[in-house]
Amino acid sequence: MMADVTKWLRFRHAGATGFGTLTSSGISVHEGEMFGRKAPAGKTLALSEVELLAPCAPSKIVALWNNFHALATKLNQPEPPEPLYLLKATTSVTTPGAVIRRPSYYDGKTTYEGELGIVIGKACARVSPDEADSFIFGYTCVNDITANDILTRDPTFPQWARAKGIDDYGPFGPVIATGLDPARLTVRTILNGAERQNYPIADMIFSAQDLVSRISHDMTLLPGDLIAVGTSVGVGVMKEPVNIVTVAIDGIGELTNEFRL
Repeated sequence: MMADVTKWLRFRHAGATGFGTLTSSGISVHEGEMFGRKAPAGKTLALSEVELLAPCAPSKIVALWNNFHALATKLNQPEPPEPLYLLKATTSVTTPGAVIRRPSYYDGKTTYEGELGIVIGKACARVSPDEADSFIFGYTCVNDITANDILTRDPTFPQWARAKGIDDYGPFGPVIATGLDPARLTVRTILNGAERQNYPIADMIFSAQDLVSRISHDMTLLPGDLIAVGTSVGVGVMKEPVNIVTVAIDGIGELTNEFRL
């Protein structure tokens, strides 16, 4: 699983945005387009020299609900016959390492949700599950932060888009890893030094390939689009004035952000 993994990232250096691959000596800077023609630029930057950005700029973020057998069982929810999802605002994206603050108008509960993210590599419409891998660029770490009390406040209308679309509530990264078999990955979420989630992607109700296929029959997926595949057991409320949350997936890396109440 690990031998041919390449880790792509975006960064800001000397006032300009660039991209490249993560190596043992730093960032191998590339020219061109991450999702198009690209080549090494013959330049290496140290991580300390750059500001890491979200590894891509999606035109849309698709976020799954109830996509793990274990969580459906725990919640006593029926397993859905088709993927259940919402669209999360692209303005919720923030950088790896960013400090995220709860909005001043909101004093309710906020939860972390460690997830695997699928990043699309080329325009994708009405593809089959067998074709899906050729449209997937790679995989990343996602923290699908949720303002729970907003979600359930109005009994007539669950506010999924608002509860999950708050500015900075959608960190992902720090890299997009290619060459991985997602079914062999495990997601761990660590809150203030304590592991709160540890679950296998193999427990998904709909596989990565099935998700890409089914969603692409509803809407065209574009290069850089992000699908957050849903979370499993262990979601919890961030209660401390300062909360350090890390979503770790072996083979991809660790996404760490600070959340302040």
